[in-house]
Amino acid sequence: MRDTILAIVVIVNVLCGILVYFLPDIGNYILLGIASIGTMLAIYDAFIQKKHSLMRAFPIVARLRWIFEEEREKIQQYFIEDDLNGTPINREKRSIVYQRSKREIETIPFGTQHNLYGKGYEFVKHSLFPKNHHHIKGERVVVGSDKCSQKYDASIINISAMSFGSLSKNAIMALNQGAKMGAFAHNTGEGGISPYHLQGGDLIFQVGTGYFGAGKTIEGKRVFDEEIFRLNAMRPEVKMIEIKFSQGAKPGHGGILPAKKNTEEIAKIRAVTPFTRVDSPPNHAAFSNFDEMIAFLQKVRDLCDGKPIGIKLCVGNNEEIEAMIKAFAKVNNYPDFIAVDGAEGGTGSAPLEFTNYIGTPLIEGLIFIDKMLKKHGLRKEIKIIASGKAVDAFDVVKYLALGADIIGMARSFMLSLGCIQARECNLDSCPVGVATQDEDLVGALVVEDKNVRVKNYHDKTIEAVKEVVAAMGIDTISDVSTEHIYRRDSNNEIITLKKLYY
Repeated sequence: MRDTILAIVVIVNVLCGILVYFLPDIGNYILLGIASIGTMLAIYDAFIQKKHSLMRAFPIVARLRWIFEEEREKIQQYFIEDDLNGTPINREKRSIVYQRSKREIETIPFGTQHNLYGKGYEFVKHSLFPKNHHHIKGERVVVGSDKCSQKYDASIINISAMSFGSLSKNAIMALNQGAKMGAFAHNTGEGGISPYHLQGGDLIFQVGTGYFGAGKTIEGKRVFDEEIFRLNAMRPEVKMIEIKFSQGAKPGHGGILPAKKNTEEIAKIRAVTPFTRVDSPPNHAAFSNFDEMIAFLQKVRDLCDGKPIGIKLCVGNNEEIEAMIKAFAKVNNYPDFIAVDGAEGGTGSAPLEFTNYIGTPLIEGLIFIDKMLKKHGLRKEIKIIASGKAVDAFDVVKYLALGADIIGMARSFMLSLGCIQARECNLDSCPVGVATQDEDLVGALVVEDKNVRVKNYHDKTIEAVKEVVAAMGIDTISDVSTEHIYRRDSNNEIITLKKLYY
């Protein structure tokens, strides 16, 4: 095959040369130049380069493989997948975010595309006497245990953790301004508080294992620093503090900021070396057992003058998690909330094995935390925030029914900013300026337009939740329970989630 390709290329080059000889105009010279470049490229592929065996066997032609491979995600998304089979978030779900954020028509014609008789199909049953959704209550929840002196009145839907570094400055500004306009909270992610977070929106200040914005580097090790932490935690925009143990996409690993995205500005905020890959440690240096952890949580609570303190984790070893909650109850000291991240959670960068095979999925993790808090008498004091690919109102209602008090959304709000799920977050080449530090791409994201879309998506989703709850004949969102959610099981029987999980 190599000889055949080389022969064809040479013949084309010779024919172009003959054409120029008899018709020496500019167009034919350009044609000859292209043919000559093709010939030299074929010779290079076949005889000079030794890195790619495929190119040596199929000069020039093999290069098409890399072109198609580079564009595979886009080809898949635009020409192959249907409305329901796309991953991580299918087109139907992406479309509802776009429609709600732009306040466009969000109804669908001609009936559902879902298989209502397939295993795993879930739904709620409506009432003969539905309520007026304008009168449905429960869209806000007060976070704060009896240990907390500055309780926070939170929306049931908030922006989940995404750092400046993972996201662009324009994306962070749009999210925070949208949160301000919609009166909901914006989690900073573990990268610290940047100027772009300080647009007036309520903040959940996340403190990860790298202690960015809450610590410093001593002899190459990141350590918690009380003064640095308090400087950020006492900002009026900060309403809650979240101590991150792990995230669903890479539990037990620690965060990853690719070197390309670690600009001088981001490195200054994080107090690290610019243009180097930044790996957060997998564990906290400030504590190593439950007693030390509880003492650390109390220290953090004292340093921020009693603001709500929480922990974020992806459920791993069940015995370990129960031992932690038991320790909270034993010493009568506990966090104000637990943010449960599912293994299906997203991230800008993670090892494949951690994303695919480590951590408990959200539903099982959420139910386990809910059960353990009830078992040890702490459920009334500790709120649960659930995060795991919630997009539409049914997702929200379902997670609330399974035990969540509040829902955290990350990728959904990225979509409201215009994310097209290009899946280039770790390459610094996000084409819509959401998950990149490339100045040209970042500039394409217009904050004054996207901030309104962030607010719209939040508000319209809350409205949709109220409509679903009203159709069920329920007056208050918090009254939704596992008795109200139904699933078709493997025996083709319809059962409640209460029967399935409780």
